[in-house]
Amino acid sequence: MMSIINLDWKRELIVMQLAPSILSADFGHLARAVDAVEKAGADRIHIDVMDGRFVPNLSFGPQIVSVLRQETTLPLEVHLMVQHPEEWVSTFADAGADMLLVHLEATPHIHRALSLIKQTGMDPGVVINPGTSVDAIDMVLPIVKQVLVMTVDPGFGGQEFIPEMLEKTDELATIRDRDESLNFGIEIDGGVNPGTIKLAAKHGVDIAVAGSAVYNGGNPADNLHHLQKLAAEAE
Repeated sequence: MMSIINLDWKRELIVMQLAPSILSADFGHLARAVDAVEKAGADRIHIDVMDGRFVPNLSFGPQIVSVLRQETTLPLEVHLMVQHPEEWVSTFADAGADMLLVHLEATPHIHRALSLIKQTGMDPGVVINPGTSVDAIDMVLPIVKQVLVMTVDPGFGGQEFIPEMLEKTDELATIRDRDESLNFGIEIDGGVNPGTIKLAAKHGVDIAVAGSAVYNGGNPADNLHHLQKLAAEAE
């Protein structure tokens, strides 16, 4: 198991990373979809796990993570959109996940959940929905290696980007820069496309999840390269 974040996430040192989301890929050829973006220079693979309860949709489980672990050397970040995510920590660790991202809103024991993730050797990350403030995760920032700000309401791909959420990424970047002990990456998920990625790059975002913009229409490798170019131009 690899550690995704073994670097300094100060904005002046890091070029935005791209994390293709396989939620928008061809489910019948997932290995091929992952291979295409790996060869194109993707930084990690984003895997959305939904339980149909925390969000109104169902998606991948640990079996998909296990299969993809055999197909790629890229880090696998698993985004748990499930109730009581702490119950699934060991399962996804065994499946080969490198990072586990859990929603603050999905558990009354967010510190416990993140601590359990860290104990397995995976990198812990916390996720906040559009209606949740940054203040709500203040006490767990010292133990996370990533904060994911949802820029759409969770549960479905292809939604419209909510630009006001970038106020949160600005706030997180300020908090991180003010406290030298903090070293978490700032990620966004939802509505990332050629029209929004430059804006995101200017608001403290280190990692952008892109699903529809990579896999829906055209060649995934070309689409990824285009997003990488736009993000680099905005640095």
